[in-house]
Amino acid sequence: MPALAAGILAVALVTMFLPPPAVASGFPATPTLERAFPLNQRVELDELKARDRVRHGRFLQSSVGVVDFPVEGTYDPYRVGLYFTRVLLGSPPKEFYVQIDTGSDVLWVSCGSCNGCPQSSGLHIPLNFFDPGSSSTASLISCSDQRCSLGVQSSDAGCSSQGNQCIYTFQYGDGSGTSGYYVSDLLNFDAIVGSSVTNSSASIVFGCSISQTGDLTKSDRAVDGIFGFGQQDMSVISQLSSQGITPKVFSHCLKGDGGGGGILVLGEIVEEDIVYSPLVLSQPHYNLNLQSISVNGKSLAIDPEVFATSTNRGTIVDSGTTLAYLAEEAYDPFVSAITEAVSQSVRPLLSKGTQCYLITSSVKGIFPTVSLNFAGGVSMNLKPEGYLLQQNSIGDAAVWCIGFQKIQGQGITILGDLVLKDKIFVYDLAGQRIGWANYDCSMSVNVSTRSSTGKSEFVNAGQLSESSSPRTVFYNKLIPGSIVALLVHLSVLYTSLFL
Repeated sequence: MPALAAGILAVALVTMFLPPPAVASGFPATPTLERAFPLNQRVELDELKARDRVRHGRFLQSSVGVVDFPVEGTYDPYRVGLYFTRVLLGSPPKEFYVQIDTGSDVLWVSCGSCNGCPQSSGLHIPLNFFDPGSSSTASLISCSDQRCSLGVQSSDAGCSSQGNQCIYTFQYGDGSGTSGYYVSDLLNFDAIVGSSVTNSSASIVFGCSISQTGDLTKSDRAVDGIFGFGQQDMSVISQLSSQGITPKVFSHCLKGDGGGGGILVLGEIVEEDIVYSPLVLSQPHYNLNLQSISVNGKSLAIDPEVFATSTNRGTIVDSGTTLAYLAEEAYDPFVSAITEAVSQSVRPLLSKGTQCYLITSSVKGIFPTVSLNFAGGVSMNLKPEGYLLQQNSIGDAAVWCIGFQKIQGQGITILGDLVLKDKIFVYDLAGQRIGWANYDCSMSVNVSTRSSTGKSEFVNAGQLSESSSPRTVFYNKLIPGSIVALLVHLSVLYTSLFL
């Protein structure tokens, strides 16, 4: 998101999953989600931190049916990969693989004659180039178009001095970047309405990339573009909700054990244990007001101002970050409290500057509960697996390390997958709040949205992973009216990390 200050842009990170796109006039949708990994590559903690820094740098300054996409992908716990989905753009529809990025807003894909765009991908997917001239429904966005004006306000768009064309240039903290122009065209998808499946589409504005630099030019993990999942006006979420096609709320539940996986829905996951904390207003990211941290119920001696939100400070919830990051002033007290709590039971050791512990039994009975305490009097309680990473082994002992990393010289706290996994998270943009609850993300969830009758209706999202016949019966049974919720069953949303 464009308004992010230069301080954050220095902390970059890599978007590690790629959910899908949009929906039709308001209802559950399941985009194709895939994951692949570079071959013969072990995961080094330093590399994960570097990739998260890349991602941090990529933080740029309601209807009639159910959209269901089949989930594809592979999983390998020993390698780090990408999450991506397929979107169908244009008329006739053309397939593009795009990476999802909750830290930026714009959907963009590579276009013809692109300078620096990869021609092949190590992910073994075909790369395509969008050609506005080959789509009968495509049109260029002029500077005078209201949609361009909205993008200009949030720094997602600009105006070319030649041709009155709406353009963009995004520069990321890792030195990579992309520039191009905006087009309007159809996002195509299948909608399940009642007992029938219909081809549906919605007109959206997206970027046509004609230049890429830095890591975006590399072919090992190349995809066709990036799918911005932010809350600014140029995001697909905002565009679809403004058209009355989707609600302005999305949710995810990331499975942290076994093969990973999870659910991502454009809609509200309903669970009785969910608690909510207000979003910090007028921020380009999903910022919460973290007030304190407790270890075994004891509040740490950290000045609350350390977590206060300003232009280059604050606490960001970002499901695209692999690890978690604490503001520098909070990191040392946090690690010291953990070490003190387990000093009689484990052997502390340092591994490449990271505090680790040699353990011969389960971490559950040894390590304390950590509570992140937020505005609204609510807490996010972390089990040991929520702040520790299992690394290599030494003999019969396992090495577990603090998964939180220190952000040197900056007051930024970033809650990534390490913290978010095994929880339902609800991003209620209309209500400007985020909610969460501990949950077994291998289970199905209920999704609620307001129908045209004004009543809340519910869908058991777990049903969407089954065959079309029972799915159709299920919707006939539970949805007398219309419902909007984009559902994505993620093939793998959390990776085991190894040194």
